[in-house]
Amino acid sequence: MIRTASLLALFLSAAAAASAHHGGGTFDSSRAVTYTGVLTRIDLVNPHSWIYFNVTDANGKVGAYRCEMRAAGVLRRSGWTKEMFKAGQKVTIEGSPDKFDANSCYLNTIVLEDGSRMDRYGQYNKGLAAPATIAAAAAARAPRRASGEPNISGDWAPEQLVMTDPRGRRGALVPVTTVGQYKPGEGRIGGGPPPAGAARGGPRLYRGAELTEAGEKAAAAFGNASPKDNPRLRCETTSIIFDWAFDGPVNRITQNKDTIVIQYGQLGFTRTVHMNMDKHPAAIKPSRGGHSIGRWENDVLVVDTVGFAPGVLSPPVLNSDKLHVVEKFSLDPKTMTLTRGYSAEDPVYFKGQYAGTDTIQVADLPYKPDPCKELGFIDYSKEGQKKK
Repeated sequence: MIRTASLLALFLSAAAAASAHHGGGTFDSSRAVTYTGVLTRIDLVNPHSWIYFNVTDANGKVGAYRCEMRAAGVLRRSGWTKEMFKAGQKVTIEGSPDKFDANSCYLNTIVLEDGSRMDRYGQYNKGLAAPATIAAAAAARAPRRASGEPNISGDWAPEQLVMTDPRGRRGALVPVTTVGQYKPGEGRIGGGPPPAGAARGGPRLYRGAELTEAGEKAAAAFGNASPKDNPRLRCETTSIIFDWAFDGPVNRITQNKDTIVIQYGQLGFTRTVHMNMDKHPAAIKPSRGGHSIGRWENDVLVVDTVGFAPGVLSPPVLNSDKLHVVEKFSLDPKTMTLTRGYSAEDPVYFKGQYAGTDTIQVADLPYKPDPCKELGFIDYSKEGQKKK
């Protein structure tokens, strides 16, 4: 939870620097606006969904508006469906206004024509996502395959994170099963001490790695030249480390005789782990996923990956083609949770190892990649009038 909240804080800070992108850090969470209008459509897409509606002012002029919602995959896990948002119905929407786009907002709450209320972080499938339901699904899984190795095949997902303020205006991100332990709006995203060395003017550390001079310059420039420096705003996976648990995706693992296929749910990214190779090929075409070889060591799947294309490891830390990642996947047969420890080395951008862990559980919904379309670059105060 702490890692995901910190990554979100970094992502939001990068978005805030990119003023051409109408979304993320450009919303003013200190203010709230309320609209009453008629729902026109909804785009359930990644990395952010959008709801559209028309508002008629006192002079009878119709204006087209929209509000950003969470990612399609996260909304689906929370029980949101397209059928809830029937075009033509009257809606009342409260949101945080965009600082640059007068006709866009960040959805806090929507009240539908039948009086039902939906908050940004509202959960509408509590029976489906209940711990007992997930536990039952986990209990039905065989801990080992017929060939003897741990059974990690199947659909997996991190526990959802929701804000302590269900409207999303303030508060910290916490696991959904613990949100009842907090007061509404308690805490803050990215709370806690600054990165090691920051207070005394020393080098910044990210997950234990100290940025090199080139790494510092790249981190400082991240997102400034163009908001599309952020891979997710191009509908591209950031890295094999970052996207495995970020923003609650449902992922899939398939164990075959000679390979293990790992599919990342949110942006539809697939990588293959070669289990029948002792070393990497001499020539590898660089890619976001690199080339992975794997082996089992005492029931731990060790995956070694090289051959990366230059890119973003985890905002604002970049990676070069010298990136080397080692992951270790461990299945707990009692809880049926899958923990991944990872370490990354890249002498171009950081010193030492960038390392951490994340844990995912049996998914509450099947793997299903959602469409991705980044819509935050539209100035809807101008574009929306053409689509009324």
